[in-house]
Amino acid sequence: MCLILFAWHHHPQWPLIVIANRDEFYARPTEKAHFWDDPPDLLAGRDLEAGGTWMGLRKQGLRFAVLTNYRDGQGVRPENASRGNIVREYLESDVSPPVFLEHLIKNRENYNPFNLICGKGGELFFFSSTQDGYEKISPGIHGLSNHVLDTPWPKVRRGCRLLEEALEKEISEKTLLSVLQDKHPPEDRELPDTGVGYEMERALSPIFIQFPGYGTRCSTLFLCDPSFSPNGKVSYTEVSWNEKGEKSGTVRVAW
Repeated sequence: MCLILFAWHHHPQWPLIVIANRDEFYARPTEKAHFWDDPPDLLAGRDLEAGGTWMGLRKQGLRFAVLTNYRDGQGVRPENASRGNIVREYLESDVSPPVFLEHLIKNRENYNPFNLICGKGGELFFFSSTQDGYEKISPGIHGLSNHVLDTPWPKVRRGCRLLEEALEKEISEKTLLSVLQDKHPPEDRELPDTGVGYEMERALSPIFIQFPGYGTRCSTLFLCDPSFSPNGKVSYTEVSWNEKGEKSGTVRVAW
């Protein structure tokens, strides 16, 4: 359903390198990444059905957050609040990540299962609503899909390896985003069993997903330089894809 691959204090030029695919129903209305009107320094795409977002950053304090759903095959409770509100609320807030996460732990039952990566300045944290606490992320290359951080699903393992290989070359938008376009299918014996059935497990198994009605809607690249501050160097690129798997737009923001 989604994939986030990132290098945290692993590369000498960029302390945080994030590449991520958002997988969603093509019929779900979405705005591409842009600076919101309120707050005006919040950069993110927007889910027009529920009003939240899946990934974004805010220049003030250089806050960053990205979210995935946790897949357990049990379905969702439609009465619950949209999980996209979590990212929006974190980016709009001024509290530290630990304070926000402590509050979120107490209120996680208001949402269907999710995973959240959030950071501010030089700290980065992971929290899954299926676990009791949050963790500070250690330096290295990490992957997150629709289970907990670094679960060795085939697409996570392959994505981390491809990211590591890409980082051995000169850093470029083309090289990093090409990782997210990988359609290699794993062997059947490698597929996880998350309760959604074989055909769906197979369809969701590649890094780049494409099948009728559902697939990879956008690929995002986020780079942040060693100063890790609002005055530092930041690059944010979002590529949108249509139902045919063709590029339908690109947004680039840098400062």
